[in-house]
Amino acid sequence: MTAKALLEGGPDDLKERIVPITPPGLELKIPHRGGYEHFKVTSRHQDTDQGRVTVYEWWERTEVAE
Repeated sequence: MTAKALLEGGPDDLKERIVPITPPGLELKIPHRGGYEHFKVTSRHQDTDQGRVTVYEWWERTEVAE
């Protein structure tokens, strides 16, 4: 079973709010609109239709250099 995260905060137009964590760690980097949205792990969990997942909070965005 793949561990999953619930993404909290960040852009309203993120396609997915529950994403796989590969491998589980302290930070997730999600590609979005020509850059990356960064989320940090919290100590919180939430029950969802996909089971109990760890909550990750948005903390910054980085742009991809062209």
